[in-house]
Amino acid sequence: MDVVRTPDARFADLPGYRYPPCYVEVGSKATGPLRMHYVEAGPPDADPVLLLHGQPTWSYLYRHVIDALADAGHWVIAPDAIGFGRSDKPTDRLEYTFGRHIEWTARLVGALDLRRITLVVQDWGGPIGLAVLAAEPERFARVVVTNTILHTSDPALAGRLGWANHALDDGRVVLQEALVDYVSFTQRAPVLRASDFVSFATATDAPRPVLDAYDAPFPDESFQAGMRQFPSLIPLTRNDPGAAVNRATWSALGQFFRPFLTAYSDGDEASAGWAEIFQERVPGAQGQRHPTIVGAGHFVPEDKGTELGDIVARFIAANPVAL
Repeated sequence: MDVVRTPDARFADLPGYRYPPCYVEVGSKATGPLRMHYVEAGPPDADPVLLLHGQPTWSYLYRHVIDALADAGHWVIAPDAIGFGRSDKPTDRLEYTFGRHIEWTARLVGALDLRRITLVVQDWGGPIGLAVLAAEPERFARVVVTNTILHTSDPALAGRLGWANHALDDGRVVLQEALVDYVSFTQRAPVLRASDFVSFATATDAPRPVLDAYDAPFPDESFQAGMRQFPSLIPLTRNDPGAAVNRATWSALGQFFRPFLTAYSDGDEASAGWAEIFQERVPGAQGQRHPTIVGAGHFVPEDKGTELGDIVARFIAANPVAL
């Protein structure tokens, strides 16, 4: 596997991101060595809060959440998915699969031997992190989901989602035009910039140095294979391998009775409807006071990071779990 590493100089003096880099080995015989980056803050003798990002961001997305949680006394861990941030980046797009992203994240959790985890997920962090939970639920004490999805193309989702993605009984599927446009654009555009997606899907106007920080991991196309490949992994039919993974995750979540919170924004059509589905299907979500984060778009941690961190801290305090 051919791998590139973004030069360290690209990460110097990024606004609001002062954390020293940490690394774990998550490779295998199939992939060869792979170094996964993470940052940590707060007291390491506290229970961990694991923050998982999605497409096309990296741990920089969570900088305000990290600070809020660390200030509240929590040990916070925010990794970069393989292909993103300071993590290693295979140059062949086909090396990135849904299953491998799950495996790489599970290897990080195992290498750090994280237990009593409060899992916080956004975008692709949801399908990946919740699949890790499904495989080892005993490691997880609580979950907070924010603007994430768990597609299965289930016909029962008809009329439930802001961006339609469901099958019909006659073998056809219904897909929101914007979803298809997004996937097509990422596969065909001659140039991709993470900052373009962030600026388009946030409710606030991030200053140019912040947008540049989102682009820092990707100096040129050779560093962007993971960013290119993620959208093509979205399950668009019931036969997609990712849909099978997500069905298994839903099955496990149907038996998850520990505290589960949705904290979605009011300004993201792409994830609209999913909060209610999680609330209905996950037993641990019953009886929780699920907040709506006002004035945020898809990338909630960028728009309202301190508020999201405070929500997570209050949720942990209100929901002690004995494991």
